[in-house]
Amino acid sequence: MPDAPDGRELAVRFADALASAEGSAGADRLSVVDERAEPEPTADGTVACAVAAGSRRLAEVLVQPDRARIEFRAAPDEAAAAARDAGLRVRPKATRPPRTLVFVESPGEVERALDVVEAVVAALD
Repeated sequence: MPDAPDGRELAVRFADALASAEGSAGADRLSVVDERAEPEPTADGTVACAVAAGSRRLAEVLVQPDRARIEFRAAPDEAAAAARDAGLRVRPKATRPPRTLVFVESPGEVERALDVVEAVVAALD
């Protein structure tokens, strides 16, 4: 049985999917910013990159040993609803302002996480 991808690999797959989604509804404005080379996965999560729409930062992508976590700053309620609809694990983060955490735990969840980003962009338009 092949090894399951770690959080860093999942974050790279997500960033690659985001880059290749250009031309999709709203995705033409999306970009990966502040990308860090070889972030070390930690239990609390290490920032790997951020997702921006134009000049607005939407979310940060963090790497943990066994998953990637996307922390949505923009439209957290819409992110939570879209993530639940996509069948992703989601939970609120009690901060001010509030954030929504979306977990990417397998390669099959990468595209669904991209759908959440696109839902957030649509909510902001």
